[in-house]
Amino acid sequence: MNDAIMPTYVRAQVAFVSGEGAWLTDDKGKRYLDALSGIAVVGLGHANPAVTRTIHDQSQALLHTSNLYRIPNQEALARRLADISGMDKVFFGNSGAEANECALKIARLYGNQREIENPTVIVTEGSFHGRTLATLSATGNRKVQAGFEPLVNGFIRLDYNDVAAVKQMAKRNKSIVGVMVEPIQGEGGIQIPDDDYLVQLRSICDEHGWLLILDEIQTGNGRTGSFFCYQQAEILPDLVTLAKGLGNGIPIGACLARGAAAEVFAPGNHASTFGGNPFACAVGLTVVDQIIDRQLAERAAEVGKRMLANLQARLGGCNNVKEIRGKGLMLGIEVESPDTDLMEKALEKGILINLAGKNVIRLLPPLTITDEEAEQICDMVSELVEDV
Repeated sequence: MNDAIMPTYVRAQVAFVSGEGAWLTDDKGKRYLDALSGIAVVGLGHANPAVTRTIHDQSQALLHTSNLYRIPNQEALARRLADISGMDKVFFGNSGAEANECALKIARLYGNQREIENPTVIVTEGSFHGRTLATLSATGNRKVQAGFEPLVNGFIRLDYNDVAAVKQMAKRNKSIVGVMVEPIQGEGGIQIPDDDYLVQLRSICDEHGWLLILDEIQTGNGRTGSFFCYQQAEILPDLVTLAKGLGNGIPIGACLARGAAAEVFAPGNHASTFGGNPFACAVGLTVVDQIIDRQLAERAAEVGKRMLANLQARLGGCNNVKEIRGKGLMLGIEVESPDTDLMEKALEKGILINLAGKNVIRLLPPLTITDEEAEQICDMVSELVEDV
């Protein structure tokens, strides 16, 4: 381990040097099936030919100018995302945390412009929105907040998937300006709400003039069977955030807004030095085109459904398995007592997985996996769970 690196991660003792599709190769020549995609980042697979060409061509043309000038690639990506999403305007940053920070700043300014004292956003237990001070404060995980007090105020935390609690809070607190949730909680353990959860939140927000803010950092970019997960609920949020799979490994984040939320910012209200530069946006355009043109969201829905059925058939009777759930290629196996060495055992077997929440094995394979690779993941993970 390099002692020049801050010890913010407990890193497995493996170093990857190359990748292709759903496979990684370490510095000793061993191959691994990547069922994690860099935590939902490399959705098109490693060394994707179209992305590689874009990286090469754009790096030879222009990497960075500044948002002081027009950036045609940024304009094109913003228009593409607006058309797909039903949103009006886009702000580009470098990460999911930045995208969420942007959404929260819009919510605060929205409230202050309406002379609401102490604009407050409802967030949920078990959520994860990032590690900046504001997004950390919005996150519903005490463990990642510990030691960073005082946290940013202006948040009310309620149980996830509890519409009644939101309605009750609306009666008691007149400072609320928005509700921020993940359509499916990823870090919280692949928690899938009721089918009408987003529909009901949309209705409550409309009734009270609140902003509905959806964090699609992990669920977006085709992972759950549609480009945005909210599209399956047939609603539109006021703000939605993207990152992770949008760059297939190149850092990029986006905050999309519509209606009143799209009109909140004025020049000088927000900025990002690197956000939306020509290079990142060229890659983002390629990624979006690949997802749409190759119908990868539809493919994720189809393959994910088969994987879910496979895992349920194989592990449904295991005493240690509580539930197997998922949507598209966002799958979770909740176990009674997780093996603390599970990730290490998975590496020995030649597969990458991780644990989310307290006890959920999380699977986030590339959207481009073959049927054979999907079956291999199910077989290898089932063997790991059965051996616990």
